[in-house]
Amino acid sequence: MLTLLERAEAEIEVKRSRFIAIAIPTDSMDKVKAAVDSVRTEHPTANHVVHASVIGSSGTMYSSSDDREPKNTAGRPALEVVKGSGITNITVCIVRYFGGTLLGTGGLVKAYGDSTKEVLKKVRTEELISRVSFSMTLPYPSYTLIKRLIEETEASIDSEDFAMEITISGLVPEKNADRLRSGTDDIGQGRIRLILNI
Repeated sequence: MLTLLERAEAEIEVKRSRFIAIAIPTDSMDKVKAAVDSVRTEHPTANHVVHASVIGSSGTMYSSSDDREPKNTAGRPALEVVKGSGITNITVCIVRYFGGTLLGTGGLVKAYGDSTKEVLKKVRTEELISRVSFSMTLPYPSYTLIKRLIEETEASIDSEDFAMEITISGLVPEKNADRLRSGTDDIGQGRIRLILNI
């Protein structure tokens, strides 16, 4: 599965109706609601703010809304496009400004599906990697080797605290957690305390 890195936006026009699709990173259902509310605030005069969301590490939680468009003509087609993209932890909001011409159910399905496809062409994604948090306390002489180990295991550092000893905390890809543990044991020879939250 892929995950969305940052917000993206695309716009299409269909018979003078504007469809603005906005892709927003969201990793929980609470954040989906916040994302939709935020887009409504940005576009207070829009006729509709439809959404489609795929959430979870395996992309199996869904949410969508037609927002007063005819049933299954807006949120459902957008959701099918998002589900087919292989991207999770994403909400696509489609803002519609009515242009005066009715599109009919087929026209709406196509417009909402097409606007979703347009924004997905613009998104930046990365492979969704399961990560575990870690913290370690180490003596100063081990710091250079530990920093190299952290890079080799593709871990990221959230904080470093330099006191009597150094405390480092961050995230490591789950697949590299054992390597971080064994490397820490080799470098520290019992003088480094590592906590992995697996």
